Amino acid sequence: MKEIIATTNAPAAIGPYSQATKFDNVVYVSGQLPIDPATGALSTEDIAGQTKLVMNNISNILKAAGSSLDKILMTTILVADLSNFDAINEAYGSFFEKDAPARACYQVAALPKNAAIEVAVIAAVE
Repeated sequence: MKEIIATTNAPAAIGPYSQATKFDNVVYVSGQLPIDPATGALSTEDIAGQTKLVMNNISNILKAAGSSLDKILMTTILVADLSNFDAINEAYGSFFEKDAPARACYQVAALPKNAAIEVAVIAAVE
């Protein structure tokens, strides 16, 4: 049975979607923008800070679903400017001590709210 995951420790959805859905032992986290969950404002930090904010928000959603960052199976990163790849990689990599998940990273023409980064993940739930 599909379960909708929602937490106030991550930004509310800005459209007709859920923060995440869980089915069986898998949680699908919707793309997360660098939005401060307390204020609802898009971060103005540098790309490393924005990446860390996104990953912290994802961590909070995964926790609400009974999962965690170390159970991520696949990450998809969308960026507005691929020249930020090294800074994003460093910030993203700091969340994984070893055995990082599979990942894809794409430059896109634009993201909602003119964000610089959006990250979606699929994770196991045990």
